Formats: sequence, structure tokens, C-alpha cells
Amino acid sequence: MTRVSPFAIAGALAVCALSSIAPSAHADSQKNKNNWRNGAIGAGAVGLYGLTHHNNTLGVLGVAGAAYSAKRYEDERKSQSRASAARARYHRHHRYHHAR
Repeated sequence: MTRVSPFAIAGALAVCALSSIAPSAHADSQKNKNNWRNGAIGAGAVGLYGLTHHNNTLGVLGVAGAAYSAKRYEDERKSQSRASAARARYHRHHRYHHAR
């Protein structure tokens, strides 16, 4: 039977906690984007630890968590970019109408 290190258990718990906490941070788009990026980095580190220590479960969970967080980061980045472009279009259009 393989003994699981306390770091592996803490890492698995961190991945689970991140997946339940990070989506609730909708207050600030930049903060939310940064949380997803940091989660991807952390989950990738957990996955790398699991793979290098021959713990396949931890490795797969870490890699899957990193992939999910990276996708959500990219979605947030695109959303933030679209919102910024929409604000710029709004201000370009409305600055002439207020000057009259």
C-alpha cells in the first residue's frame, strides 16, 4: 500500500477548495481573472507533484484542475476585452451628442 504524503492531501484539498471558491468571486473582473490564473498555476504544481511522485490520482486531478482554470482564465480575459471595447465604442459615440 502506498503512503500518501501530507503535502499530497493538502494539494488535493486545495484543488477542491479552489474549484468551489473561485467561481463565486464575481465582484471584480480583474480579480476574478487573476484568481483563475493563480488557480491554474497552483493546480499545475499539484499535478506536477503527483506525476513526479507516481501518484496518478493527484497528477490527473492537478492537470485537470489546471486545464479547467486555464480555460476559465481565457474566458475571463476575452470577456474583459469585449467589455472594454464596448465601453470605448459607447464613449466614442456619446461624446459628440453631449457636446451639443
